[in-house]
Amino acid sequence: MKLHELKPVPGSRLKEVRKGRGTGTGLGKTAGRGHKGQKARAGGGKGPYFEGGQTPLQRRTPKRGFTNIFKTEYVEINLKQLNDRFEEGAVVTPEVLIETGLVKNVRDGIKILGHGDITKALTVKAQGFSKSAAEKITAAGGQVEVI
Repeated sequence: MKLHELKPVPGSRLKEVRKGRGTGTGLGKTAGRGHKGQKARAGGGKGPYFEGGQTPLQRRTPKRGFTNIFKTEYVEINLKQLNDRFEEGAVVTPEVLIETGLVKNVRDGIKILGHGDITKALTVKAQGFSKSAAEKITAAGGQVEVI
């Protein structure tokens, strides 16, 4: 078999139905839309949320609260995680945290929280620190730098 000999299976390719092309076609005049009425008009028919005149679900459900789309979302990391992953004297930056696998994406910044103890002197560079985290890092002989 060659490329020029290929043909579709008989019956797999149907001829396109051309509506509104005369009465002899069987779909002339109203073109399968019936006589008058909402669905016969261009753009006619009910919307996707129409429920037969009943108040739609979207309007029945209560709307409460507020979602602040401008809030800053920090990735939170605890001191315990830093103490387990890094050696004495290491410089911890957002890029290093991504490389080590502690963080997948930085979002709006990284905030270091004070859960757990830190025994190593680390230089930590992040967008935010809790008071307890900053105190524990400096007490261990490390440095805190806000980016």
